Amino acid sequence: MPETTKRLYTRVDPINLETNVAIGVSLPFNGEGVFNSTYTTKEQAKSNLLNVLLTEPGERLFLPNFGVGIRNLLFEQNIKLELLREKISNQIDIFVPEIELVNVNVNKSPDSHILYITIDYRMAINNDEDSIQINFNTGGETRSAGSFNNEGGGSY
Repeated sequence: MPETTKRLYTRVDPINLETNVAIGVSLPFNGEGVFNSTYTTKEQAKSNLLNVLLTEPGERLFLPNFGVGIRNLLFEQNIKLELLREKISNQIDIFVPEIELVNVNVNKSPDSHILYITIDYRMAINNDEDSIQINFNTGGETRSAGSFNNEGGGSY
């Protein structure tokens, strides 16, 4: 009779910041061995949020509607900012259910091709509030500031 292997499970408390078990992967992929791990639900939610914003529709296999498609808008003359806000909100509601949006602010620089996006949100699990700001420009460079209310700080 073959020997069976018993699988061991680790219980992770998503609110407990002292748990030292990785629960996901963070963006950007620039850590040792390419990936940086996330250790809290808050960090992973922020990474998921960035993933939705930075992905172009059709880029993810088997999820053709995943992503906001912001890069394609940089050279548009007349961006309908309200429609972009709605698209961001809809994508977050569908693909990042662990957060509740508080505010989405989108602005375009009139003199250059730069989009400024600020998202204020609340964690659904514990109502912890956080923010993220992302600046898209024509040079192919995306800069985003991490949380403004995060004790751990850092930027993405």
